[in-house]
Amino acid sequence: MNKILPLIIFGIAFGLLESIVVVYLHHIIGQNLNVVSAKDYSVLLNLGVIAFILPHQPILVTGKIESIEMWREFSTIVMLLSIAYITGGNLKQRIGAFFIAFSVWDIFYYVFLSLLTGWPNNMFNIDVYFLIPVPWVGPVITPVLLSILIFCVGIYLLRRSETKVDKTLMKND
Repeated sequence: MNKILPLIIFGIAFGLLESIVVVYLHHIIGQNLNVVSAKDYSVLLNLGVIAFILPHQPILVTGKIESIEMWREFSTIVMLLSIAYITGGNLKQRIGAFFIAFSVWDIFYYVFLSLLTGWPNNMFNIDVYFLIPVPWVGPVITPVLLSILIFCVGIYLLRRSETKVDKTLMKND
């Protein structure tokens, strides 16, 4: 349990940072936050709650900005993986820690974006979730609900793994 609170704090702070970066990005390129719709693009796969857009259709103003944005997304995942690796003592703990940090980051990204800009103003606003390997587009409710689910799985994995370690230590005493 002592690892969960720092992961939550990290996720909240990281969500704030990411939302600030996105606000800056949209001001720089002069694009509103709520401008994307899957119907405006050729769709590779549409699952109803998430659509994967065919590559090579710029969603942001320029390909250069989109390329830089992909590097930002990549570095975000690397940072989340790094904190999970540092936090966990074994693979299950690391996966659990990643799930916790990722889900809190993702939820608070939308919380802070709404506080800073007023968008999303409802859970059905359409957003671009990721650009890697192709753009993922759908309503805000999809990543929020998935994040709640993976947060619970993360808690389970981290707690279950810690409990097994505690029982093993007790047997050895």
